[in-house]
Amino acid sequence: MAGNMKKKAARVEERREKRPYAVAKYIRISPYKVRTVLDLIRGKSVQEAGAILDNCPNGGAAPTKKVLMSAVANAEHNRGMDRNDLYVAECFADGGTMLKRMQPVSKGRGHAILKRTSHITVILDVKHTEGI
Repeated sequence: MAGNMKKKAARVEERREKRPYAVAKYIRISPYKVRTVLDLIRGKSVQEAGAILDNCPNGGAAPTKKVLMSAVANAEHNRGMDRNDLYVAECFADGGTMLKRMQPVSKGRGHAILKRTSHITVILDVKHTEGI
């Protein structure tokens, strides 16, 4: 029995994400709105992505900036990486739980309103400079 547990732990460890990342869960904004912001920063350097998010008027920019800065802090503190060498390798927004509300309408009926939440993930990686 203990042998299987050790094998399972080894499999989990080898599949674990090696790159620095950060996740913000249950953010009260629709994932559709956040994905438009994430498309702007995907593949950009950390400095450029931060500047884009500072000047972006969309509502999803502020929580995305927090997740980006958290991922940078994780890279610096936990992995000893330099923030100047990092770029946004992957970023995505998954749907979280939905708050279910009712809007009363005529004749005693009610329409469902789904207030959506998001799980925002930002994964960073080191720029690879070829030929130097």
